[in-house]
Amino acid sequence: MSGWTADVISGLLIPFAGTAAGSACVFFMKKNLKQNVQRALTGFAGGVMVAASIWSLLIPAMQQAEGMGKWAFLPAAGGFWIGILFLLLLDKVIPHLHMFAEKAEGPKTRLARTSMMVLAVTLHNIPEGMAVGVVYAGMLSGSAEITAGGALALALGIAIQNFPEGAIISMPLRAEGKSKGKAFLDGVLSGAVEPIGAVLTILAASLIVPAMPYLLSFAAGAMIYVVVEELIPEMSAGEHSNIGVLMFSFGFTLMMALDVALG
Repeated sequence: MSGWTADVISGLLIPFAGTAAGSACVFFMKKNLKQNVQRALTGFAGGVMVAASIWSLLIPAMQQAEGMGKWAFLPAAGGFWIGILFLLLLDKVIPHLHMFAEKAEGPKTRLARTSMMVLAVTLHNIPEGMAVGVVYAGMLSGSAEITAGGALALALGIAIQNFPEGAIISMPLRAEGKSKGKAFLDGVLSGAVEPIGAVLTILAASLIVPAMPYLLSFAAGAMIYVVVEELIPEMSAGEHSNIGVLMFSFGFTLMMALDVALG
């Protein structure tokens, strides 16, 4: 696998740039985000991730295995479940604190509340980085199912939903007492795992190209785990509101349109 062009490198950095830009909101907004705004942004992120999992990852995974005939779903199903179990394992071994939650998850720790909030977002960003990495790996390998436009569509979609996520993590950190600079830095660092995960995934895929359908669906499973375990509960927290559902639907539609239009 070769061809690490400027387009590929910039594509891997686009999602990280979205997180950094969103984290910078802490310098321009004086107060914490209202709960309805947080629910709307969380719902939007969930919709983008579900659509990306389907159009950018699972469908290409099944297309790459079409030589198996009616069993073409097996690599996608297997990789999907491995992704689910991988995130379940990380959820159990990494201490973290979700938004609106009072009790931390994972092993007991003396880490500060703010540190566990950052870890929760970092945990959430791991599959997003892997998803971008495996799609660019498929493009670099010459896969007919994954085009440069499709890879860019996924990177842009993840970046768009990372912008509000950056604000969602930096603003509460500021409200918890951190300085604006430290809140911004923590928000940026939570997204740094994405380009790192993307590069590692590309390197792994270059060694085991036949495993591409499994890697694509692995990333999809990991992202769906994040949506169901974290984002849907957060967008539904508090008083009943349909804003999360509406923004989920908008995010889903936007990512679907991006993938079809560019891919």
